[in-house]
Amino acid sequence: MSEFAEWIGKSQSVVDVLEPARSNALSVALGGEGALKAGDELPLLHHWLYFWDVKPPAGLGTDGHPAKGGFLPPVALPRRMWAGGRLTFLKPLRVGDTVTKTSTILSVTEKTGRSGTLVFVTVQHELDAGDGVAVREEQDLVYREPAAGSLPAPVAGPAPAAAWAETLDPNSVLLFRYSALTMNGHRIHYDRPYAIEEEAYPALVVHGPLQATLLIDLAARKLSAPIAGFDFRGEKPAFDGAPLHVCGDVTDTGAGLWTQQGDAKNMTATVRTA
Repeated sequence: MSEFAEWIGKSQSVVDVLEPARSNALSVALGGEGALKAGDELPLLHHWLYFWDVKPPAGLGTDGHPAKGGFLPPVALPRRMWAGGRLTFLKPLRVGDTVTKTSTILSVTEKTGRSGTLVFVTVQHELDAGDGVAVREEQDLVYREPAAGSLPAPVAGPAPAAAWAETLDPNSVLLFRYSALTMNGHRIHYDRPYAIEEEAYPALVVHGPLQATLLIDLAARKLSAPIAGFDFRGEKPAFDGAPLHVCGDVTDTGAGLWTQQGDAKNMTATVRTA
Protein backbone atom coordinates (compact mmCIF):
# COMPACT_ATOMS: atom_id res chain seq x y z
CA MET A 1 0.00 0.00 0.00
CA SER A 2 1.53 3.29 -1.13
CA GLU A 3 0.26 5.21 1.90
CA PHE A 4 2.35 2.96 4.17
CA ALA A 5 5.39 2.64 1.90
CA GLU A 6 7.54 4.52 4.41
CA TRP A 7 6.92 1.76 6.98
CA ILE A 8 8.41 -0.99 4.77
CA GLY A 9 11.87 -1.79 6.09
CA LYS A 10 11.29 0.01 9.39
CA SER A 11 13.22 -1.79 12.13
CA GLN A 12 13.62 -1.77 15.89
CA SER A 13 15.57 -3.83 18.42
CA VAL A 14 14.74 -4.68 22.03
CA VAL A 15 16.65 -6.69 24.62
CA ASP A 16 15.29 -8.99 27.32
CA VAL A 17 16.55 -11.65 29.71
CA LEU A 18 14.84 -15.04 29.41
CA GLU A 19 14.39 -15.45 33.14
CA PRO A 20 12.69 -18.72 34.14
CA ALA A 21 9.65 -17.36 36.00
CA ARG A 22 7.50 -16.59 32.95
CA SER A 23 8.18 -19.84 31.13
CA ASN A 24 7.65 -21.84 34.32
CA ALA A 25 4.41 -19.96 35.02
CA LEU A 26 3.03 -20.90 31.59
CA SER A 27 4.10 -24.51 32.08
CA VAL A 28 2.25 -24.68 35.40
CA ALA A 29 -0.82 -22.93 33.94
CA LEU A 30 -0.96 -25.70 31.32
CA GLY A 31 -0.56 -28.49 33.89
CA GLY A 32 3.22 -28.91 33.75
CA GLU A 33 5.82 -28.85 36.49
CA GLY A 34 7.49 -25.49 35.80
CA ALA A 35 10.96 -26.74 36.76
CA LEU A 36 13.12 -24.88 34.23
CA LYS A 37 16.36 -23.36 35.49
CA ALA A 38 19.13 -21.25 34.00
CA GLY A 39 20.89 -23.07 31.17
CA ASP A 40 17.93 -25.26 30.20
CA GLU A 41 16.55 -24.96 26.68
CA LEU A 42 13.60 -22.58 26.48
CA PRO A 43 10.51 -24.44 25.23
CA LEU A 44 9.65 -23.58 21.64
CA LEU A 45 7.49 -20.45 21.24
CA HIS A 46 8.01 -19.46 24.87
CA HIS A 47 9.99 -16.50 23.55
CA TRP A 48 6.56 -14.90 23.02
CA LEU A 49 6.39 -14.46 26.81
CA TYR A 50 9.25 -11.95 26.70
CA PHE A 51 10.01 -8.60 25.04
CA TRP A 52 6.93 -6.92 26.50
CA ASP A 53 5.72 -3.74 24.81
CA VAL A 54 4.38 -1.95 27.87
CA LYS A 55 2.61 1.35 27.17
CA PRO A 56 1.18 3.91 29.62
CA PRO A 57 -2.61 4.29 29.66
CA ALA A 58 -2.44 7.16 27.17
CA GLY A 59 -0.57 4.90 24.74
CA LEU A 60 -3.33 2.28 24.48
CA GLY A 61 -6.19 1.98 22.02
CA THR A 62 -9.76 1.28 23.11
CA ASP A 63 -9.22 -2.43 22.34
CA GLY A 64 -6.38 -2.65 24.88
CA HIS A 65 -3.64 -2.97 22.26
CA PRO A 66 -0.87 -0.36 22.04
CA ALA A 67 -2.24 2.56 20.03
CA LYS A 68 -1.49 2.48 16.30
CA GLY A 69 1.18 4.58 14.67
CA GLY A 70 4.32 3.60 16.61
CA PHE A 71 6.39 0.82 15.13
CA LEU A 72 3.39 -0.61 13.26
CA PRO A 73 1.64 1.46 10.55
CA PRO A 74 -1.55 3.33 11.60
CA VAL A 75 -4.00 1.19 9.62
CA ALA A 76 -7.46 2.72 10.06
CA LEU A 77 -9.36 -0.58 10.26
CA PRO A 78 -10.43 -1.17 13.89
CA ARG A 79 -9.98 -4.91 14.47
CA ARG A 80 -6.46 -6.33 14.78
CA MET A 81 -5.55 -10.01 15.02
CA TRP A 82 -2.50 -12.27 14.72
CA ALA A 83 -3.34 -14.31 11.59
CA GLY A 84 -0.41 -16.71 11.48
CA GLY A 85 3.31 -17.03 11.07
CA ARG A 86 6.36 -19.00 10.00
CA LEU A 87 9.32 -19.82 12.23
CA THR A 88 12.74 -21.38 11.67
CA PHE A 89 14.64 -22.64 14.71
CA LEU A 90 18.36 -22.39 14.00
CA LYS A 91 19.72 -23.02 17.49
CA PRO A 92 18.16 -23.29 20.96
CA LEU A 93 17.50 -20.33 23.19
CA ARG A 94 18.35 -21.02 26.82
CA VAL A 95 16.80 -19.88 30.06
CA GLY A 96 18.89 -17.04 31.44
CA ASP A 97 20.08 -15.84 28.02
CA THR A 98 20.17 -12.14 27.27
CA VAL A 99 18.52 -11.94 23.85
CA THR A 100 18.16 -9.17 21.29
CA LYS A 101 15.01 -9.22 19.16
CA THR A 102 15.26 -7.24 15.94
CA SER A 103 11.92 -6.61 14.20
CA THR A 104 11.52 -5.39 10.63
CA ILE A 105 8.34 -4.62 8.68
CA LEU A 106 8.49 -6.64 5.47
CA SER A 107 5.20 -5.77 3.77
CA VAL A 108 1.83 -4.04 4.05
CA THR A 109 -0.82 -5.48 1.72
CA GLU A 110 -4.53 -4.74 1.24
CA LYS A 111 -6.92 -7.49 0.20
CA THR A 112 -10.67 -7.92 -0.11
CA GLY A 113 -12.30 -10.94 1.48
CA ARG A 114 -15.78 -12.16 2.39
CA SER A 115 -15.69 -9.97 5.50
CA GLY A 116 -14.64 -6.85 3.58
CA THR A 117 -11.33 -5.01 3.39
CA LEU A 118 -8.32 -6.65 5.05
CA VAL A 119 -4.86 -5.21 5.54
CA PHE A 120 -2.01 -7.65 6.23
CA VAL A 121 1.20 -6.50 7.86
CA THR A 122 4.10 -8.98 7.86
CA VAL A 123 6.86 -8.44 10.41
CA GLN A 124 10.12 -10.37 10.62
CA HIS A 125 11.66 -11.02 14.03
CA GLU A 126 15.20 -12.31 14.56
CA LEU A 127 16.30 -13.44 18.02
CA ASP A 128 20.00 -13.49 18.84
CA ALA A 129 21.56 -14.50 22.17
CA GLY A 130 24.97 -13.20 21.12
CA ASP A 131 26.14 -16.06 18.93
CA GLY A 132 24.04 -15.54 15.81
CA VAL A 133 20.34 -15.74 15.00
CA ALA A 134 18.63 -18.51 16.98
CA VAL A 135 15.03 -17.98 15.83
CA ARG A 136 13.83 -16.32 12.63
CA GLU A 137 10.11 -15.59 12.54
CA GLU A 138 7.64 -13.98 10.16
CA GLN A 139 4.45 -12.79 11.83
CA ASP A 140 1.29 -11.95 9.88
CA LEU A 141 -1.01 -9.37 11.45
CA VAL A 142 -4.43 -8.67 9.93
CA TYR A 143 -6.54 -5.54 10.32
CA ARG A 144 -10.26 -5.91 9.64
CA GLU A 145 -13.45 -3.90 9.33
CA PRO A 146 -16.01 -3.83 12.19
CA ALA A 147 -17.91 -7.08 12.61
CA ALA A 148 -21.00 -7.28 10.39
CA GLY A 149 -22.73 -9.81 12.65
CA SER A 150 -22.10 -12.12 15.55
CA LEU A 151 -20.43 -15.51 15.18
CA PRO A 152 -22.09 -18.71 16.49
CA ALA A 153 -21.29 -19.84 20.02
CA PRO A 154 -18.70 -22.60 20.42
CA VAL A 155 -20.01 -26.16 20.27
CA ALA A 156 -18.66 -29.10 22.25
CA GLY A 157 -17.72 -32.16 20.27
CA PRO A 158 -15.68 -35.36 20.60
CA ALA A 159 -11.99 -35.44 19.84
CA PRO A 160 -11.43 -36.04 16.12
CA ALA A 161 -9.68 -39.08 14.75
CA ALA A 162 -5.97 -38.30 14.82
CA ALA A 163 -2.72 -40.00 15.76
CA TRP A 164 -2.43 -37.52 18.61
CA ALA A 165 -5.39 -35.85 20.28
CA GLU A 166 -5.47 -34.02 23.60
CA THR A 167 -8.27 -31.93 25.04
CA LEU A 168 -7.99 -28.66 26.93
CA ASP A 169 -10.54 -26.46 28.71
CA PRO A 170 -9.73 -22.94 27.43
CA ASN A 171 -11.42 -21.28 30.39
CA SER A 172 -11.33 -17.60 31.29
CA VAL A 173 -8.66 -18.13 33.98
CA LEU A 174 -6.24 -19.68 31.48
CA LEU A 175 -6.92 -16.92 28.94
CA PHE A 176 -6.34 -14.24 31.57
CA ARG A 177 -3.09 -15.85 32.69
CA TYR A 178 -1.78 -16.12 29.12
CA SER A 179 -2.72 -12.47 28.49
CA ALA A 180 -0.82 -11.47 31.63
CA LEU A 181 2.25 -13.57 30.82
CA THR A 182 2.50 -12.06 27.32
CA MET A 183 1.42 -8.52 28.35
CA ASN A 184 -1.36 -8.84 25.76
CA GLY A 185 -3.97 -6.22 26.63
CA HIS A 186 -6.40 -7.12 23.83
CA ARG A 187 -9.72 -7.13 25.62
CA ILE A 188 -11.30 -9.92 23.54
CA HIS A 189 -9.33 -12.42 25.62
CA TYR A 190 -10.47 -11.40 29.13
CA ASP A 191 -13.21 -8.73 28.96
CA ARG A 192 -16.39 -10.65 28.10
CA PRO A 193 -18.73 -7.64 27.71
CA TYR A 194 -16.24 -5.98 25.36
CA ALA A 195 -15.70 -9.16 23.32
CA ILE A 196 -19.45 -9.67 22.86
CA GLU A 197 -20.80 -6.12 22.66
CA GLU A 198 -17.96 -4.35 20.82
CA GLU A 199 -16.36 -7.01 18.61
CA ALA A 200 -19.43 -9.27 18.18
CA TYR A 201 -17.83 -12.48 19.41
CA PRO A 202 -20.02 -15.01 21.26
CA ALA A 203 -17.49 -15.52 24.07
CA LEU A 204 -13.88 -14.82 25.01
CA VAL A 205 -11.41 -15.54 22.21
CA VAL A 206 -8.62 -18.08 22.69
CA HIS A 207 -5.29 -16.48 21.75
CA GLY A 208 -3.79 -17.62 18.47
CA PRO A 209 -0.28 -17.75 20.00
CA LEU A 210 -1.59 -19.90 22.85
CA GLN A 211 -3.04 -22.38 20.35
CA ALA A 212 0.23 -22.38 18.40
CA THR A 213 2.15 -23.05 21.62
CA LEU A 214 -0.12 -25.99 22.45
CA LEU A 215 0.39 -27.43 18.97
CA ILE A 216 4.17 -27.18 18.91
CA ASP A 217 4.37 -28.58 22.45
CA LEU A 218 2.32 -31.59 21.35
CA ALA A 219 4.66 -32.18 18.41
CA ALA A 220 7.79 -31.71 20.52
CA ARG A 221 6.59 -34.40 22.95
CA LYS A 222 5.54 -36.87 20.26
CA LEU A 223 8.27 -36.57 17.63
CA SER A 224 11.71 -38.11 18.09
CA ALA A 225 13.56 -35.60 15.88
CA PRO A 226 14.24 -31.95 16.77
CA ILE A 227 11.84 -29.38 15.32
CA ALA A 228 13.46 -27.11 12.71
CA GLY A 229 10.44 -25.17 11.48
CA PHE A 230 6.84 -24.36 12.32
CA ASP A 231 4.17 -22.68 10.18
CA PHE A 232 0.70 -21.86 11.50
CA ARG A 233 -2.46 -20.16 10.31
CA GLY A 234 -5.64 -19.10 12.08
CA GLU A 235 -8.73 -20.53 10.37
CA LYS A 236 -11.64 -19.71 12.71
CA PRO A 237 -11.67 -18.17 16.19
CA ALA A 238 -11.76 -20.53 19.17
CA PHE A 239 -13.65 -19.51 22.30
CA ASP A 240 -13.98 -20.34 25.95
CA GLY A 241 -17.04 -22.39 26.86
CA ALA A 242 -16.26 -25.53 24.84
CA PRO A 243 -13.41 -28.07 24.85
CA LEU A 244 -10.47 -27.33 22.56
CA HIS A 245 -8.93 -30.40 20.94
CA VAL A 246 -5.21 -30.24 20.12
CA CYS A 247 -4.47 -32.75 17.36
CA GLY A 248 -1.72 -34.00 15.08
CA ASP A 249 -0.75 -36.61 12.52
CA VAL A 250 2.74 -37.69 11.50
CA THR A 251 3.88 -36.70 7.99
CA ASP A 252 6.96 -37.50 5.90
CA THR A 253 8.57 -34.18 6.91
CA GLY A 254 7.30 -33.88 10.50
CA ALA A 255 3.68 -33.42 11.47
CA GLY A 256 0.41 -31.80 10.49
CA LEU A 257 -1.35 -30.18 13.44
CA TRP A 258 -4.63 -28.47 14.22
CA THR A 259 -6.89 -27.25 17.00
CA GLN A 260 -10.60 -27.97 16.81
CA GLN A 261 -13.87 -27.04 18.53
CA GLY A 262 -16.94 -28.96 17.39
CA ASP A 263 -16.55 -29.58 13.66
CA ALA A 264 -14.44 -26.47 13.01
CA LYS A 265 -10.68 -26.40 12.69
CA ASN A 266 -9.52 -23.26 14.48
CA MET A 267 -5.80 -23.28 13.69
CA THR A 268 -3.79 -25.43 11.29
CA ALA A 269 -0.03 -25.87 11.43
CA THR A 270 2.88 -27.88 10.08
CA VAL A 271 6.08 -28.91 11.82
CA ARG A 272 9.31 -29.66 9.97
CA THR A 273 11.89 -31.81 11.70
CA ALA A 274 15.64 -31.48 11.35
